[in-house]
Order: sequence, then structure tokens, then C-alpha cells
Amino acid sequence: MTALLYILLAIVVAVAIWQVASILNLKSVIATEKDNNTQGILFAAFGIFFYGLMIFSFVKYSSILLPDSASLEGEKYDTLYMVTMVLILVVQAITQFLLFYFAFKYRGVKGRKALFYADSHKLEMIWTIIPAVVLAGLVLYGLSVWIDVMDPSDAENPLIVEVYAKQFQWEARYAGEDNELGLANVRNIKGINTMGVDMTDKNALDDVPVRELHLPKGRKVIFKFRSQDVLHSAYMPHFRAQMNCVPGMVTQFAFTPSMTTEEMRLNDKTITKVDGINKIRAEKGEDPYEFDYLLLCNKICGSSHYNMQMKIIVEEESEFNSWLSNQKTMAQVVQ
Repeated sequence: MTALLYILLAIVVAVAIWQVASILNLKSVIATEKDNNTQGILFAAFGIFFYGLMIFSFVKYSSILLPDSASLEGEKYDTLYMVTMVLILVVQAITQFLLFYFAFKYRGVKGRKALFYADSHKLEMIWTIIPAVVLAGLVLYGLSVWIDVMDPSDAENPLIVEVYAKQFQWEARYAGEDNELGLANVRNIKGINTMGVDMTDKNALDDVPVRELHLPKGRKVIFKFRSQDVLHSAYMPHFRAQMNCVPGMVTQFAFTPSMTTEEMRLNDKTITKVDGINKIRAEKGEDPYEFDYLLLCNKICGSSHYNMQMKIIVEEESEFNSWLSNQKTMAQVVQ
């Protein structure tokens, strides 16, 4: 692998030297009017191709994007994302059009002389103040959304869940009837106590360890993240949630599920995406795929990083309560 990198580096350096040499040779070349016309037409043609490719990509590949957010907080994030992308696309469309148009319109023509325009305070004020105001507004709007998403202090009766990361799997435990997680430390890991829960802490005895996450629809869930070994990142894309899991510290993220697993399976965008996946799987002779929410690792944490995931099931609160009541507590599992 190292040898391949050296070979690629050598090729890049050789190409760079060749390009510099070619540019230096252009000093003695004088462009003709035919050359200018050719370049102007090519710019215009590429501009048309560029916009055509962009429109085609939006239409063709929009189905691979994430479906509607499955959390209330994610809806705010999606709105922020759409506002940001609309601004970017409008500015991009205008500036790219002007770039290609000017290259064609003002190509070199015999007898035409360029106008020397020294400066304009009015123009400089416009292209400085307008972007500054727009970006400041966007930053303040983003900060407002960030505070709303990250501050769970106003939540009523939230569900407390600890998510524990290690190479290359996830574990979790729910706070028990006291709705308070017991203490935990990697030094307490022994035998079946794989999350290092401190069994001398009375708050830990009724905690519920699981290998599959169940979440109630409509109830705020506060996640506490820990890592046993290296830096991981808990990523739940359908809920628009992500938080680093850092060894030696506890991080936090919260969201309110707004769509059950069954409801998401009936979502039009989800159906389209699943159909596309199953078409590919059928061609390979593989079993069909059924949609499920997943907790993924979004940090390259080692050789099996790609396989580090946990199934998430969102259900009505009555179904969740029934499921949780059938799970064993830490006291029942460890002692």
C-alpha cells in the first residue's frame, strides 16, 4: 500500500511539472480571434452542460437522500438545512451563470478594448454588507436551532438512556423506575457486567441493560454516551442526531421520536429507497431488505467500524412500556 502511495505521488508530481512547463511555453503564444471565439463558445457549452448535469442529478438521485425526519428536533434541523441550501444554490446559480456568460459575452474581439474600472465604493459596500448580514442572520438562526436541540432542560418526564460504545458494538441501558442511571466506570467491567456499571450504587440496581434500542413515540429521550476504548460517534441519521462518544467522559444528546418504525416503513420516500435497494439485492440473489432505524458509528474506529450498528425500534408508548417491563434489571442480570 505504501509503495502504491509513492507511485501515485510520483505521478502527481510529474503531472504538476508538465503543467508548469506547458504554462511557461504559452508566454510566446498569441491568441487569435478564432481562438477566443472557440474558447467563448466552449465556455457557454460547458455552462449549459453544467446546469443540465446539476438538474439531472437533483431529479435522478434525490431518492437516495434521507426521508422526512423521524424526530421533532430533526424537523428544525431540516428547516435550517433547507434555508441554507436554498441560499447557497441561489448564489451559486447566479455567480456560475455570470461566470460562463461573461466568458462568452466578453471574449476577445478585434478592435474591442476593455474598460478600466479602478474602484467603486458603492459596489464594494454592496458585496461586503449584504453577505455579512445574510451570514450573520444564518449563524444566529443556526445558533437558535442548536440551543433548542441541545437543551433538554424543559423536558417533562424524559426517558434516560445510556449508550455505550466499544470496538465494535453498541450496548445500552435504561434508567429504572427512579429514572436515574447508576454510576459506571471501565474499571468495573467484569464478566457479564460489560458496561462497567457500579453495582454498589443503589441507582444502578434497577437499570435495564439491552442490546436493542426501543424508543417511545412522542416522549423526549436523553442519551448519555460513553466509550470504552477509542473515539466513536453515535449517529442516528433518521433522527438527525449525532454525538461523539469520548473515552473518559459522558456526552449528551436528546430528541423526541415523532414517527414509529411502522410509520416510517410506509413513508413514500422510504418505500422508493427500499425498492431501489431490493432491486439491487435481487440481482445479486440476496434476501430482500426491510427498513429499520439504526444507530451507526460515524468515526473510523478500527477494522470493523463499518459493521458497528444497533437496531432501533420506535413504537407507541404503551408498546414501549410493555417491552421495557419484560426486560431484566442490572440486579437480576449481574447478581
